Amino acid sequence: MNPRRRLWLGQLGAAGLWPSAAMGAADLSPAVAIGSAVGTAHTEVDDRVRRGRALTFPRDHGAHLGTRTEWWYATGWLGAPAAPTLGFQVTFFRSRTGLAEGNPSRFAPRQLLFAHAAVTALAAQKHLHDERIVRWSGADDSRGGRAATADADVHIGPWRLHREDGAWQVAVPARDFTLALQLAPSQPLLLQGDAGFSRKGPQESQASHYYSAPQLATGGRVVMAGVVTPGPGRAWLDHEWSQDILHPEAVGWDWVGMNLFDGSALTVFELRRKDGSVLWAGGSFRAAGTAGNSFAPTQVQMTPGRRWRSPGSNASYPVQWQLDTPAGRHTVQSLMDAQELDSRASTGTIYWEGLSELLNAQGRRVGLGYLEMTGYAGPLRL
Repeated sequence: MNPRRRLWLGQLGAAGLWPSAAMGAADLSPAVAIGSAVGTAHTEVDDRVRRGRALTFPRDHGAHLGTRTEWWYATGWLGAPAAPTLGFQVTFFRSRTGLAEGNPSRFAPRQLLFAHAAVTALAAQKHLHDERIVRWSGADDSRGGRAATADADVHIGPWRLHREDGAWQVAVPARDFTLALQLAPSQPLLLQGDAGFSRKGPQESQASHYYSAPQLATGGRVVMAGVVTPGPGRAWLDHEWSQDILHPEAVGWDWVGMNLFDGSALTVFELRRKDGSVLWAGGSFRAAGTAGNSFAPTQVQMTPGRRWRSPGSNASYPVQWQLDTPAGRHTVQSLMDAQELDSRASTGTIYWEGLSELLNAQGRRVGLGYLEMTGYAGPLRL
């Protein structure tokens, strides 16, 4: 077993997420039979990530239980584009453990489900976040947490993200806030990379299936300290799943997802080595009403600018970036610097993720969205 994986499983075992006797379980394989003995229909699932696999919907909105890592990631803002009121983020993660595959117990930890949620209140300069974690056997009728395969529907207790009547529904009653949002598509899905096959490293196996749903018309409300902030707003949703996404030299990534006010969508990302050099890069740009195009690694340059140091983790984050892509030169900068999330109680990671603005070459705001930076408080391990 990989030493890093052994350490990770040992830490989770120490936390009581599964017995330490399971440490000798076989390594993950891309095709797995998840037994129907625990009341689930997920049998003989082949979810291998491979170039040329056509994404089909609504099936590919759902979970891909044969893969190692998966997430559904929604970010957005409420208010007018010139003066947004707040930003919101909710992410559901699924991680296949490779343990107890032949164990019929309903408590067998075949999967782990995590969830993060955060709200950034700009006027009050407050950033609140919360998290959840549960182990899951794969049973369809699990009450503690589950991820459906036929369509998007993932929940941990009362926290839920699902699709209904074509729109994404977010219900997150967190500790200090509540998200009750509807994210309605206004454009077709954006398949990232090569028709949804998105390289994340120099080796073909370092890839994911990845699509985005930009320009989601957002309604509903966010409640903080008894104050209700209603829509409308705009949101972005990513769904990504992979078997082996990170190169051994990768310590983290920088990612930008921006909804432009003219209906365009811009994605830019890079994966970094320990010395800060770029291991891989990519992204895409789609003008409203067009098919869009993906960026080759050599077409993307992210240049860090102003930095902010977290008083909590002491990590130093570039909260301003210059982006040079085939879509032109843009600047991304945070609308509030203190948007770090400490998720060590669930995924074991500290990272920065926050509402930011997109400026064109003339310095004019042309979009809003989210900037995410991982690996600055310590190497990221999936």
